[in-house]
Amino acid sequence: MRSIADLHMHSRYSRATSERMSVKEIARFAEIKGLNLVGTGDFTHPKWLKELHETLIPESDTNLYKPIEIPESSVRFMLTTEVSTIFTFENRVRKVHHVVLSPSLDIAVQVNERLSTFGNLSSDGRPTLNMSAPHLVEEVISVSNRNVIFPAHAWTPWFGIFGAFSGFDRMDECYQDMTKHIHALETGLSSDPPMNWRLSMLDHFTLVSNSDSHSFWPWRIGREANVFELERLSFDEISDAIENRDQERFKFTIETDPAYGKYHWTGHRACNVSFSSEDARKLGNRCPVCGRTLTKGVEQRVEELADRPVGFKPENAIGFRRLLPLSEIIATFLGVDSPSVQKVWSVYDSLIAKFGNEYSVLLDVPKEALSSVVDEGLADGIVRVREGRATVVPGYDGVYGQLVLSGERPANSVLRGRVEQRNLTDFMQ
Repeated sequence: MRSIADLHMHSRYSRATSERMSVKEIARFAEIKGLNLVGTGDFTHPKWLKELHETLIPESDTNLYKPIEIPESSVRFMLTTEVSTIFTFENRVRKVHHVVLSPSLDIAVQVNERLSTFGNLSSDGRPTLNMSAPHLVEEVISVSNRNVIFPAHAWTPWFGIFGAFSGFDRMDECYQDMTKHIHALETGLSSDPPMNWRLSMLDHFTLVSNSDSHSFWPWRIGREANVFELERLSFDEISDAIENRDQERFKFTIETDPAYGKYHWTGHRACNVSFSSEDARKLGNRCPVCGRTLTKGVEQRVEELADRPVGFKPENAIGFRRLLPLSEIIATFLGVDSPSVQKVWSVYDSLIAKFGNEYSVLLDVPKEALSSVVDEGLADGIVRVREGRATVVPGYDGVYGQLVLSGERPANSVLRGRVEQRNLTDFMQ
């Protein structure tokens, strides 16, 4: 049975999160997306944990949960959370985010009891803890060795384990003697497996992909995910497949094009400038407009740590597929400013009504079948994304990348909602 899992998202108790991020809404939109399994997110928040007790019912022998309000739903929930640790290492303040997966509400309660000593769990769905990364792992694993923990969005400049501003150069620098309990690494929107494969030190870690969604909309939820082939969906099957990098059960990850991520290229949003890693180095990482330090992008940070050439693939690596949300593809094709407008959803709903869910449309449905429902140009655009023939104007310094279906940059749609950024060529003329 194919199972598609998004194990990292947030409840409405996290900052900058939709008020509609409830169990019922997450389950409803996860089914539209084509997800079988989603993380609850934020189980460390006392009010959300109380809601999880009230709105989820355990499924027999799987250590997963069903939504009480939608008993017919095929979506299952796993107890998950994200926490932020702040600590000093080698005279530098380090800020690293981590994802925790737990097999039961009872164990989640025990994790909260341990972690409440190190920070105010009620302050945010993703609490800030005054403890080191290895200490966090020690506390979580001491509650239950079935708990799973791994670094979140590993390359994000400010809060990734390899982040340019407060991260580390090696996994074992961060987790020290607790590294033996870390079996996975979350790629985040701005990196993908080929970028991570360039670092030999990551060969022993399974690469996982999740949305880190703060919104229930399908262009946020499930925009990155993990695809498993399991006889039975359960917590232990998922955690074991990840820990052992089992290619028979863990088939591939779904990745957005890393250029779509908000921190892929180096740049400065305030001055509308963005640069490839090579061009940023030529500028000494200084903004040519204001002279301030540029926000170093993930591409440049990977280059700094890589010990392998572009294109290297390690043995026994889990596969991946690059996709972009269907609503983004439709919005780009229609040339509208936002995927949330009714014009987009009318087209989206027609495809879901015919083919069942978004992932079926993105991954499986032939072009001819798509063309029977929507404009042939849109059907071609969906297939272009599926086959990696679309391009993305890279995101930078908190600005999302922009999909270009044609492979060119048409004036009417390439940067909808954005001011076109300048690059090195603009300053050499």
